[in-house]
Amino acid sequence: MTTEPTDYSRKWFIMLAVGMGIFLSTVDGSIMNVALPTLQSEFGTSFSAVQWAVLAYSLTLGTFTLMVGRIGDIYGKKRLYTAGFLVFTAASAMAGLSPSIGALIGFRVLQALGASMVLSLGIAILTEGFPPSERGRALGLSGTIVSVGIAIGPGMGGLILDRLSWRWIFLVNIPIGLVGAFTASRFVPATAPKQAERFDYAGAAVLGVGLTSLMLSVTLIQDFGFTSALVMSLGLVAALSLVVFVRIERSVESPMIDLTMFRNPLFTVNLVTGFLTFVSLTGIFVIMPFFLEVSLGYPTLKVGLLLGASPILLGIVAPISGWLSDKIGSRPITIGGLLVLAGGYLLMRGLDTDSSEWFFLAALAPIGVGMGMFQSPNNSIVMGSVRPERLGIASGLLNLTRILGQITGIGVIATIWSIRAAKAGGQNSAEGIVAGLGDVLWLPLGMMLFALALAIWGYVAERRSPDAAPAHL
Repeated sequence: MTTEPTDYSRKWFIMLAVGMGIFLSTVDGSIMNVALPTLQSEFGTSFSAVQWAVLAYSLTLGTFTLMVGRIGDIYGKKRLYTAGFLVFTAASAMAGLSPSIGALIGFRVLQALGASMVLSLGIAILTEGFPPSERGRALGLSGTIVSVGIAIGPGMGGLILDRLSWRWIFLVNIPIGLVGAFTASRFVPATAPKQAERFDYAGAAVLGVGLTSLMLSVTLIQDFGFTSALVMSLGLVAALSLVVFVRIERSVESPMIDLTMFRNPLFTVNLVTGFLTFVSLTGIFVIMPFFLEVSLGYPTLKVGLLLGASPILLGIVAPISGWLSDKIGSRPITIGGLLVLAGGYLLMRGLDTDSSEWFFLAALAPIGVGMGMFQSPNNSIVMGSVRPERLGIASGLLNLTRILGQITGIGVIATIWSIRAAKAGGQNSAEGIVAGLGDVLWLPLGMMLFALALAIWGYVAERRSPDAAPAHL
């Protein structure tokens, strides 16, 4: 019996549809932070209240990303992906018209629900839309779009706030979202699910409780500390939910997550190493503005320009590393990227109150280059190591590791830094910031060395075991 060859003639239109979704979501994440002081003044509320406009978005996105990926595997990805654009666009319009901070937070939750439909399925749609020999290149270009969105978000937000009302930060999404929905409905192929399965409602509910508890506990570490009753209670709920979830998944006919996927070292190792890179990157970049503004005395504009160098480098390197991974294999490039990242964090330990901007850029450059080398081939390995009917959940897991990594980096690394800085003079002291930075940088450095060891182990296991070979899509 012969199978029909897959039609890849519309692959670049598919890239356009997915790219617009990625761009919209990443810009919206980075543009929001700039508006927090304005929202606090506009609504006459506390800063902790307006922070929930950001936190609610992240928590909702993390909670639903796996569920959406699984639904896409069962019922098809195109309609859900297109609906994600429409939900996100409608929620953006409502957020822009919000009469109160409570309404804004509610509409941000709805926005995140739409974003979860787009982000969870985007990588899966790209994987199906491009031939396996070009997967790395496609995912590399998606990495570039992420970098562009992150890099221009703060600047775009500042420009809008300077010239227009804060409401346009949300309203500007409307035309992009509508064009994205049209592009998705026109060009994303309506591929049928590979097999008929039921949705695991019990597993999804327990997983949702566990993920929300985990993300809340890590988020609240900054305010209440590691040993507070609230943080520890939420952590306990998350741990118990994980145990119950695994028991459910082992007993149901159509599990939410096929746990046998984790037997493949390519899949598991690269999810873990991806999580560690995002923990390290996000945690350190939360600290960098304090270092640049207080320890070096740079103005806000210069700080933004200096920090923008890293995502720009990531955007340049990502498509190149993706293309190379298609030619010579992904694993050597991911190992090289982790090695460069470790070197960057080691170099950053040399930053002090006398550092020049050129030394800062030299220390920051390996972070952008290393992430660019690592991320695209890493995603390609994960997506190439699962069966076609599991692409949606694999794409969701990739997004979940990124979200959890970012939340953990802010909650854990930033909190440890603030504790160390306080002991050395405080977060408003140049010497305290530098001392805390030097101490906390051992953590991402250790994470990268551990990730490097895992990646090398995965490479050896891949060569020894035929079961670790990538799936042919």
